[in-house]
Amino acid sequence: MLATLRRIILEFSRNAELESALFHMVTQVKEVLNTDCCSVYLADYTTEQFVLMASDGLAKDALGTTRIGFSEGLVGLVGQREELLNISNAHEHPQFIKTPLVQEEELNAFLGTPIIHQRKVLGILSIQQREARSFNENEETFLVTLSAQLAMALVNAEARNSFAEINNKLSKKLQGVSGASGVAIGELVVIEPTVKLQSVVLKKQYNIPKELKLFHQAITDTRHEINIMAQELSVVISDSSLDIFEMYKQLLDNANLGLEIEKKIREGWSAQSALKIVVDSYTVKFEALEDSYLRERTSDIKDLGNRLLANLLNKNEKINEDLDSFILVAEDVTAAMLAEYQHRGLKGIVSFAGSNNSHAAILAKSLGLPAIMGVDKIPLGQLDRQVAIVDGYTGELYIAPNESLLKEYQHLIEEEYALADKVKQVEKLPAITLDGKCIELQLNAGLSSGFEHSTTLGAMGIGLYRTEIPFMSQSYFPSEQQQTVLYQQVLSAFPKQSVTMRTLDVGGDKALPYFPIVEDNPFLGWRGIRITLDHPEIFLQQVRAMIRANYGHNNLEIMLPMISNISEVDESTRLINQAYYELSAELGITDKSTFLKPKIGMMIEVPSVIFQLKEFASRVDFFSVGSNDLTQYLLAVDRNNAQVADLYDAYHPAVLRALKTIADESNKYLVPLSLCGELAGEPTGALLLLAMGYDKLSINPHHIAKIKWVIRHVEMQKAKIILSHVLSFSSAKEVHSYLREQFENLGLGGFVRAGM
Repeated sequence: MLATLRRIILEFSRNAELESALFHMVTQVKEVLNTDCCSVYLADYTTEQFVLMASDGLAKDALGTTRIGFSEGLVGLVGQREELLNISNAHEHPQFIKTPLVQEEELNAFLGTPIIHQRKVLGILSIQQREARSFNENEETFLVTLSAQLAMALVNAEARNSFAEINNKLSKKLQGVSGASGVAIGELVVIEPTVKLQSVVLKKQYNIPKELKLFHQAITDTRHEINIMAQELSVVISDSSLDIFEMYKQLLDNANLGLEIEKKIREGWSAQSALKIVVDSYTVKFEALEDSYLRERTSDIKDLGNRLLANLLNKNEKINEDLDSFILVAEDVTAAMLAEYQHRGLKGIVSFAGSNNSHAAILAKSLGLPAIMGVDKIPLGQLDRQVAIVDGYTGELYIAPNESLLKEYQHLIEEEYALADKVKQVEKLPAITLDGKCIELQLNAGLSSGFEHSTTLGAMGIGLYRTEIPFMSQSYFPSEQQQTVLYQQVLSAFPKQSVTMRTLDVGGDKALPYFPIVEDNPFLGWRGIRITLDHPEIFLQQVRAMIRANYGHNNLEIMLPMISNISEVDESTRLINQAYYELSAELGITDKSTFLKPKIGMMIEVPSVIFQLKEFASRVDFFSVGSNDLTQYLLAVDRNNAQVADLYDAYHPAVLRALKTIADESNKYLVPLSLCGELAGEPTGALLLLAMGYDKLSINPHHIAKIKWVIRHVEMQKAKIILSHVLSFSSAKEVHSYLREQFENLGLGGFVRAGM
């Protein structure tokens, strides 16, 4: 049976036409089960009906025209109950409805099962027989197993051949994830690289000087291209997003990727082959990372590899024609692509790969371009030159939208422009409520191995500086001196404000290229503070670099990641104190006021910590909640897993109540409290955190102005009333609905109307 099922699904997936694939499948099922009829109905949620799409046994004239309501007949009953229905004589069942067009008068036995994907009924698969009998267990098992496998195949097939195209009535909607908020209407233009590393055939070439010369010239040309991109972008934006190109340049340096490629060339590989071998090795390592932020660097490495290859072959992939305005579509949109086309009428981006952590998404936010990442896969050619709507709030892409949808989104675009002009007015003003409650807004930073900061955005320091990137972009542990230079640049950017640096947070499947770790369950494995305490030489070298860099600045705060035990804080504090006193002696410090010991804080990401906050409070100077990881651990959901991503919601009552408990306990024990995570960058989330009593919010630079605007236009007392209601709800859906309503009442509906 298993082999037959595989064959049916494989043939279904290979068929380019959905209608043809469905008909071929029902014919196969009818033959395999030796029944008199097999049919497939697909759900049309716009009319709440099941449409007969394919059948071998029912009248051909009924295909595409017979519709059964979601609550009608035996087909509707299967959809309602979401389970198998086995009836020996369908005509005698009270739910049976007679549909003359399908000509099923002689068919008595009925077996139907729902086709479900991610809790949504996509359709009904049924078999029927003239003989009045109950279908046996093997027949039931076959149909249920087939429908389960068919669900995923059907999702992919419908992405290629829209239900709308089959019926010629509806526009097509594709789903992705929001990469950057906003709305755009325009023509889709597909960009495909003229050369790809994956097409390179490995071969030896022993003219080493010639191959090295070719490679060095490609490096020079690629670096020149990147410099031009950065210069053109610097005219438009001035925030930390430009540091993306510093990472590109550092990867080109001899100390990193360049040196490894040269080594392969000297081993006898051609320049193209050496490039492919090294880039592929980096790609494999980065794609295996658990941390979604770091995993997204894979896209940058692939893009850099393709650009080097294009320069080796003297080819490029630019749009040669003039365009007034367009939406860029690609298999994997990169930051470099945005830099190339942002001045040529670019209005938005659509990427089949990537997430909201990708450099393309980060840069799109800085440029104010709506972006959708991870869109349902369909052939790129089907999208080229189509008019579309990009909804960067919901991650929805509408192909060939109708007039009413166009008008609705045009209104949202006009509303957005007005809102953007408004929030700029408060960018440099303090984040203080109408009744005088102040909260500090700080930056999340550490995007590249170059320093990343901006004092022009109205932020009060850095609340989270990720230190992983310098470790990830090299083929060895960076020295204390290398780290010191980098940390000095960051600390000097905010001379009178705190800079919180998180110690190295790697481990598990977030391994360094030169420090591989293999585990069965990396999510709960050797990572974060666990690995650095097991290797105190790594930890000491890093904190020494931080403390040395702090000399003369005195604005450093050190934060410990993934804390789960008291002993981890105690041991970390001992090592930090050791580093401080060692450096005091080495530097000959006599006046301790010029060389202050940094504050030590811990991240609250592991749920168990919530129940020991009293003990932790006496050991650290501050708490910082990592809301993204805390949410994943509380809900047992990997938000990067498409199968369960919709269960990830920071507004889940359990998450909100946990955050409130943390705030209450921190206030009780007088420990300063901050939060870094996506929740803090959302207007509704920021309002709830303000009401809970969080002292600081650490957010991405692009969110500073809008969060300030919201805080400055609400009273603390009103925020607390809203919070009290929110904490009484039993589902995230209720929370979202209530917050939308309250923001409308506060005159802040524009901040959530388009996509919360």
